[in-house]
Amino acid sequence: MTGPDPRPAALDLLVLGSGVAGLSAAVRAAGVHGMRVGVLTKGELTQTTTRWAQGGVAAVLGEDPDSTDLHLADTLAAGAGLCDTDAVRVLVDEGPGRVNELIALGAMFDRDEEGRLQLAREGGHSLPRVVHAGGAATGVEIERALVEAVHATAAALHEHAFAAELLVEAGRCRGVVAYDRDGRRHEVRAEHVLLATGGAGQLFAVTTNPLEATGDGVAMALRAGVAVADVEFVQFHPTALHHPRMPRPLLSEALRGHGALLRDVHGERFVDELAPRDEVSRAMTRRMLALGVDHCLLDATGLEAFDQRFPTIAAALAEVGLDPAADWLPIAPAAHYLCGGIVTDLDGSSSLPGLWAAGEVACSGVHGANRLASNSLLEGMVFAFRVVERIERGDAGPSATGAMRAVLAGDVGPHAIGGRRAADWSPPPSWERPIPVPVDDSPASDPADAVSRARARLQRAMTAGAGVLRSATSLDETSEVVEAAASDLVGPTRTVTAWEARNLVDVARAVVVAARTRTESRGAHTRGDFPGRDPDLRARIVLDAAG
Repeated sequence: MTGPDPRPAALDLLVLGSGVAGLSAAVRAAGVHGMRVGVLTKGELTQTTTRWAQGGVAAVLGEDPDSTDLHLADTLAAGAGLCDTDAVRVLVDEGPGRVNELIALGAMFDRDEEGRLQLAREGGHSLPRVVHAGGAATGVEIERALVEAVHATAAALHEHAFAAELLVEAGRCRGVVAYDRDGRRHEVRAEHVLLATGGAGQLFAVTTNPLEATGDGVAMALRAGVAVADVEFVQFHPTALHHPRMPRPLLSEALRGHGALLRDVHGERFVDELAPRDEVSRAMTRRMLALGVDHCLLDATGLEAFDQRFPTIAAALAEVGLDPAADWLPIAPAAHYLCGGIVTDLDGSSSLPGLWAAGEVACSGVHGANRLASNSLLEGMVFAFRVVERIERGDAGPSATGAMRAVLAGDVGPHAIGGRRAADWSPPPSWERPIPVPVDDSPASDPADAVSRARARLQRAMTAGAGVLRSATSLDETSEVVEAAASDLVGPTRTVTAWEARNLVDVARAVVVAARTRTESRGAHTRGDFPGRDPDLRARIVLDAAG
């Protein structure tokens, strides 16, 4: 990261994060509209959750019998009553165009011998509509195409730079406070800031997310009092390989789409393999608890040409000594996707003027209480595009559309999704101190491993008490551990690992508060003490400065 630009508003758009949403926005803003764009990421451009995405991209690219209406219906069904229909309509109608643009950039999706895109069916989808690259290397291919385009168009690339806090002046976001790898503090200013920082899988001890997925964007927004919602809905992927490797290797939903079977440790089938992820994860967790074991089994022995169809998964299995043609594969649910986040309207505008959000960090209203498989990459591409177009039009401030209705309009009718602010929430204080200190991940500069111990305790507590199954008691116990972790992290250190742990604390607090407030079971949120769905809670749990 270079020093601060001498021109205070040198950038038209600063993009935080280098996944599909952030890079899609950067490419369009710079390449199509000629904006001066900067991209800031705490690692390298290629170190993102997008890279780990295997499932593919869901979009209606072919002819009947599929249609955008069917894709919409499947998405609404998975979202358990909390999807914003307008947002989903935007997703399914505009998604095919965004996928075709990605292909035009050079992304190579799998095709049959006649050159037609190969379409797979995944859990919750009524028909095959998911495109893949390399069988289960879709994220890698999308990331490759976008990174090449960003290198050719972006005005400024800040790698190994950690965004710590939002710069808010006169009620508008004006940039971020960031630290470079040498510990120098910078104010990176821009007319518009797009948060595309991904999710928070590292809240949990077992996750499919990379180590960088520490909820940084959501945490910065929470501290600034920006509206956040639906964070209680953490999707657990049911078929992560049960193995000490972290992040857990993901056995793509496409395997079940092609006929792989789920079995318990006695070999018995117990759930519809193509049910939505929350249903499968709950069924697996309950079966494991009933049998007193920590895993189930995925039987892919009946799949033909496994190595050719899924080379990435085959290589990962070979590394741990498993042969999918002969072995039943040990699996267990792992934290996979944050369905909520920073509340936005249909163009990605947050409740703070000048601040935008897209991708997993955002709550656009698309996913509701549970994301439909392979809608995530599509969401990033679709709404990043809309952010840039809205900025180009010169519009300012959010509109009462999409998930933002719950913040600006409250309860807007008997069939609409209103907002309910959590009574026991207030924005957490800023962690930043004005004295710059070195940002260094070396063990010698991290006092007594306190940060890593606090992070590990928080992850174990979140997994046990705020994971697939929850209750008032488990959430109270989790809250105590989260607050203890927060106390352990109060100190002078400003290492990246310390910042990440503090961000995890703030997001964990939000997840626990929202989960306590939602006294029902819906989608990816399951309360053992409130097993039914409450129609009065068909609302977004909103956390903001007005809480």
